[in-house]
Amino acid sequence: MRIAVLSDSHDHIANLHRAVQMANQHRAELLLHCGDLISSFMLPYLHAFQGPVHLVYGNNIGDQHLIATRCGAIFGNLHHHGCHHGTICLPALRIACHHYPAFARELACSGHFDLVCYGHDHLFHSEQIGDCLLVNPGELLGKDAAPTFALVDTEHKTVQRLAVGTQMLIDS
Repeated sequence: MRIAVLSDSHDHIANLHRAVQMANQHRAELLLHCGDLISSFMLPYLHAFQGPVHLVYGNNIGDQHLIATRCGAIFGNLHHHGCHHGTICLPALRIACHHYPAFARELACSGHFDLVCYGHDHLFHSEQIGDCLLVNPGELLGKDAAPTFALVDTEHKTVQRLAVGTQMLIDS
């Protein structure tokens, strides 16, 4: 399964729009947003993804009520998991999504998940911990570094870091 992992978009419409387009072009089957989406006006851009989207709040949570009530109701493919942590259980894959690095590492070390994704520090990171792949896609905002997201191939346990808008693989 290919999973697009995004985080820390901080209301940057153009970068979120491009990342979702790229995820669709790369045939990602699932999209995770690991926090700091912030405003409900970003939801239509996530909704453009051609599969299920799971998102959590970060530390910049914006209008919680609008985001929570519009996910699922208005935007049927968006699944909102609330503050900081979400769990997705698929037939052969257990995924956790958390905004904070330290909590994500604890989840990865627990042995209960195949993939744990996080954000918050805006730094790309990919690490195998036992049978779990721990991934931070870097920041989508593009404030401190080039805007990036990650494409995870769960079958081969690989992570590609993609620069938004360039179709360029940065590293893997």
